[in-house]
Amino acid sequence: MKLAARLAYYSVGFFIGIIILMFFLSGKKTSCDYGPDARVLKNLRIKDKNYQPEALLFLKENQMDSTAVEKVLNSGDVDFSNSNTQLDSCKVYAVKGEVNEKMLFMRIENCDNQATIQEISFQKD
Repeated sequence: MKLAARLAYYSVGFFIGIIILMFFLSGKKTSCDYGPDARVLKNLRIKDKNYQPEALLFLKENQMDSTAVEKVLNSGDVDFSNSNTQLDSCKVYAVKGEVNEKMLFMRIENCDNQATIQEISFQKD
């Protein structure tokens, strides 16, 4: 069989497979969180969140609320070089994300049942 025929068969099968997946997975809350960044953010999003008084004060002073934190957890990035992932109990992650055209930096302690936002500040360039 020639290469062109093989590619044509492969393309048709690939296309049919994509259509079948779209049909079966449409409407379901499926996600492909395979990277370490996406897994940590998803884990933080689904937990109950507690705020340290310093974090609440920062939000109040800058006229923000918990939706800014949720926005960063949805579209932000985990900075693993500034995170402490070697702890046995609760790991501490540094998360950066853009809110209202400003970079927001958060330090979040991730325990088994809850996530505690320890620090929130604007990222300095």
